[in-house]
Amino acid sequence: MIGFIGGSGIYEALPLENVREEDISTPFGDPSAPITVGELAGREVAFLPRHGRDHQYSPTEVPYRANVHALKQLGVERVLSSNAVGSLREDLPPRTLVVPDQTFDRTKHRTPTFFDDGIVVHAAFAEPYCPHMVDHLGESTRATDADCEVGGTYVCIEGPQYSTRAESEFYRAQDWDVVGMTAIPEAKLAREAELCYATVTGVTDYDVWKADSEVSLQEVLENAAANEGAIKEVVERAVRELPDDRACDCGSTLDGAINTPPEAVPEEIRERVDLLVDDYR
Repeated sequence: MIGFIGGSGIYEALPLENVREEDISTPFGDPSAPITVGELAGREVAFLPRHGRDHQYSPTEVPYRANVHALKQLGVERVLSSNAVGSLREDLPPRTLVVPDQTFDRTKHRTPTFFDDGIVVHAAFAEPYCPHMVDHLGESTRATDADCEVGGTYVCIEGPQYSTRAESEFYRAQDWDVVGMTAIPEAKLAREAELCYATVTGVTDYDVWKADSEVSLQEVLENAAANEGAIKEVVERAVRELPDDRACDCGSTLDGAINTPPEAVPEEIRERVDLLVDDYR
């Protein structure tokens, strides 16, 4: 099963057949919405709108842990996602797509791990997006008419406010490419859940660094809606042509990463993370 987490502007699933809804509870609460499961080109796809069906969750309040855990419960092994982002480069205008391969975490008030109590896990995160999924998304974008760049750094801010001008200029000085509010902790949690994960982002604005173009909600919403068709086309192609086998190490991330002896983990904590660590007891 392949997961698809839709960001701002993506509140409905791909053109799926034999659709059903799954109401799933997790040890970390309920996900943003019931998960829509259906078939696309003979593959099962599980769709989840990150912010809820009515965009009721702010970037900080999205139940990221529940979302990722729910997909894991369903049997998802690979996740595609989408994000609305601001551009930090003149040559990445609104309505451009970017498939980042790096991220920089500037969030402050989010729980970035499943293992925050009673068990310590140090998961590798040098490559925050699965390299093979990034390559595959890149190939999928090149097979469409979308204006897309593959590679680059997504700096994730807390929000829900946009950047200050000083912050925006600082991000540009680091040669980062896009700025958004939802890549983290989603990518970190996907790695801990041993899921392959990559995203296609849709540029909606120039953040606040550009003198004649300061970001507004109206601009973001209009351009997010305009990006929706291109993002769905890319994701649909990626699903259709995704290789059957995982050609990466994402599925064994926790091998050697658990620092707490099993006998020292409290029973209630073991039950909470059982789905994630069962193979390593």
